[in-house]
Amino acid sequence: MATDAVSEKYYLYSLASLGLTAALIPADPVLLKHGRRMGENVGFSEDHTYHNLGPLKIVPGDGGSFLYFMGNGTTFILIGTGLATYGLITNDYRAISTSVQLMQSILMSGIVAQSLKRITGRESPFITTSNGRENSLWQFFPSFSAYQKNTSAYDAMPSGHLTTGVAAWVILAENYPEKKWIKPVGITLMGLMSFEMVQSGVHWASDYPVAILLGYLIGKNIAKNAMTKTNSAGALREKKYSFSLASSYVYGNRVAGITVGF
Repeated sequence: MATDAVSEKYYLYSLASLGLTAALIPADPVLLKHGRRMGENVGFSEDHTYHNLGPLKIVPGDGGSFLYFMGNGTTFILIGTGLATYGLITNDYRAISTSVQLMQSILMSGIVAQSLKRITGRESPFITTSNGRENSLWQFFPSFSAYQKNTSAYDAMPSGHLTTGVAAWVILAENYPEKKWIKPVGITLMGLMSFEMVQSGVHWASDYPVAILLGYLIGKNIAKNAMTKTNSAGALREKKYSFSLASSYVYGNRVAGITVGF
């Protein structure tokens, strides 16, 4: 990922994301106000509400909450679980491989986004406005305890939801290139989610360019590492993962599991 960010193929995109971030920062307060006004016009609340589905609180209570959930790692865990289940039942290797890649993307997105959040220490919009200010504070390298105690005061830049969402949709598109609807649906959902996070005061618009770049590079690299090109033009052959089912006794209790090798 780091190599790609400065490679001949992608370095212009990296520069563009940094340039766009710098250009958007002065406009953030105005974009935030317009976003909230537009959110009110379409009936979106600033708050996110969810209902329980069994032990999990994952059922969105309104349209805004639904859009915000589109970048939650749980969304892609559910999609990955569905693909893995389908793949195991029908012996569809591509579905199983895609599910593993989605899990890798969630993990990598979290590591990268959290690392940068703890470096930049940018304040979330709703914290800024509640303190009567228009521009966010940047407290670089906040202490671990301060970050854990008041996370929203430091975790705006970059958007973890957008990083996770873009990475996952890139992986889905790369693994199912014949499904032409994946890209437009993914772009539309990520665009609507980005608007929702501004109107609800979760993110500034300038939190997005770097997140999009990171998500794209994460998704591309994970998909690339799971595939090898064949001699046929444009054809791809996925690298084989090995799966095995096992059953045994642990402290007198029967347990079952799946081992994935790659």
